[in-house]
Amino acid sequence: MLSILSTAVLAALAVMPPDAPRFGTARLSTGITMHYAEQGDARNRPIILLHGYSDSWFSFSRVLAPLARDAHVFALDLRGHGKTAKPTSGYLMRDLAEDVIAFMNAKGIVRATVIGHSMGGLVAQQVALAAPKRVSHLVLVATGSSATAFVGWNELEQAVATLPDPVPEAFVREFQLSTVHTPVGDEFINRAVTESLRLSARTWRELAAGMKATGPAVALGSFGIPTLVLHGEKDLYVTPAVTDDLAAMVRARQRKKYPNTGHAIHWEKPAEFARDVLAFLES
Repeated sequence: MLSILSTAVLAALAVMPPDAPRFGTARLSTGITMHYAEQGDARNRPIILLHGYSDSWFSFSRVLAPLARDAHVFALDLRGHGKTAKPTSGYLMRDLAEDVIAFMNAKGIVRATVIGHSMGGLVAQQVALAAPKRVSHLVLVATGSSATAFVGWNELEQAVATLPDPVPEAFVREFQLSTVHTPVGDEFINRAVTESLRLSARTWRELAAGMKATGPAVALGSFGIPTLVLHGEKDLYVTPAVTDDLAAMVRARQRKKYPNTGHAIHWEKPAEFARDVLAFLES
């Protein structure tokens, strides 16, 4: 019996993630303190995950473990989000990108794969634009070359302009649910809503203004950074035309469309997402 149990325990350990997420804060040279989740062996290649509008590190909670099997993963709470500092200014996408570069400096990360979802994809482009030699690979998920290319941008901007404090939960829930085509479960959505409720109405507005003011990173294609562009077939915010324009601008080396998938690919298809990213890094 003991040998049978030992075999079962060893088999279970073999499929367990290398560790559980670890959480920390880093004081950055940009003047803010950033909260982050970390998972994986520090000897492995670093991956930095940048979440979307109003999200936090939790947005990547479903892909941390599978990515961490072959990488050292950092999921950041960007400026104004999650448990990171929420200053009254500094919400241009290049400001958030400067925070990411400062985080790399603080953690001694020379080069990393940078993965950005939606708004995080705009930030990722600005990171690569500002410090191309620091980015080994770029993965752009459900995003475009600019925020104004997103479907429904004007309506979202108008809705955010009149948000009261505290921000109504109903607004946040509708926003989060609109990003999903394949259901991800009430528990996950409830946590995503809770994370978004950490933002004040002012921060929602400052971020929207920062996204709108950020133009396309047209020089990116000349830097030769291996880039993967991912999009969902049922994405309500990013059309195939937007994805085509982005892929052309960055001269994407690879791209993939996920059938029956919405804006939140890493929520809806986490295992496939992680496999595709790791395969791209090995290609």
